[in-house]
Amino acid sequence: MPKFLHASYSLPDSQAFRPLGNTLLRMPLLGFGAAPVGNLYQPMSDIAAIETLNSALAQAIHYFDTAPHYGFGLSESRLGQALVDKREQFIISTKVGRLLVPSLSTEAVRHGFVNAPALEPVFDYSYDAVMQSFESSLQRLQTDYIDILLAHDLGPLTHGEQHSARFREFMDGGYRAMHELRAAGVVKAIGLGTNEWQVCEEAMAHGEFDVFLLAGRYTLLEQSACESFLPLCAARGVSVILGGPFNSGILASGVSGVGPFYYNYEAAPQNIIQQVTRLEKVCAQFEIPLAAAALQFPAAHPQICSVIAGLASPAQVAQSVKWMQHVIPPKFWLCLREQGLLHPNAPIPN
Repeated sequence: MPKFLHASYSLPDSQAFRPLGNTLLRMPLLGFGAAPVGNLYQPMSDIAAIETLNSALAQAIHYFDTAPHYGFGLSESRLGQALVDKREQFIISTKVGRLLVPSLSTEAVRHGFVNAPALEPVFDYSYDAVMQSFESSLQRLQTDYIDILLAHDLGPLTHGEQHSARFREFMDGGYRAMHELRAAGVVKAIGLGTNEWQVCEEAMAHGEFDVFLLAGRYTLLEQSACESFLPLCAARGVSVILGGPFNSGILASGVSGVGPFYYNYEAAPQNIIQQVTRLEKVCAQFEIPLAAAALQFPAAHPQICSVIAGLASPAQVAQSVKWMQHVIPPKFWLCLREQGLLHPNAPIPN
């Protein structure tokens, strides 16, 4: 039988914790994005990956987000290996929507992952595929339950003209499977993991969800999600996990160096570079690290229960904790608003 993390569970006191929708889950404000331990963009040894994951637990980061797609099972397997004897100490989200099938490719880098297993991710949101993907994730993670199960990468940005067909495939099949898994108690919360808040609104019109993982769409650089999406989540009692708070790195590195500067996984356009330059000027005025502001800003919205950053080393884990805990005066946020760098409807930290 699955072991549940109840609201009365003893949690570390070095982070703030927020409820996830109407579930019993309590989410740490800072979460761990586990794509890097799946060899995203650069190789990592098993030992280094496990050290990084254990350092996160030591820093009271006990929420880990992974997916079969991350290193084609490598991220999930390493997470399972590192945390198998600590299962009740952490919350995990993983994803469905892609099946891993054997691949004959010998390329060292595929889909951004380096030296990953000889598998290829294939989109499939059907009932049977979601059940198969879930069972495979349980094996790799060495667990008998998943806290949060997310349908991965629905939306026109990923599927283009095939979006409508993929969305129907999910609602007719995959969503039904996820609903059954939640009813059986082997999953505690279901939702979508996507780069597009619009598809989340579409999903809410057709089904009931607990949470959405929204990557990169509510940051210091873009806040249109606070116009309709986040208010709709509030009305429905749906929580939001915010991924990609650095917008692919540009809000961590800034633009004062030599570059290259990346935004949304591509070279940053000039208007984004100009916007980051304005943000950096205000940060310099108040002596605030840009990355600290980028991590803390999304967490000010009451619907956002956790902010996750992709972390690739114990040093990055420690640095992210420092950024999240960095004291930022209210005048800083007011200055950003006065200069038109924040949406009028966006809550600011206090």
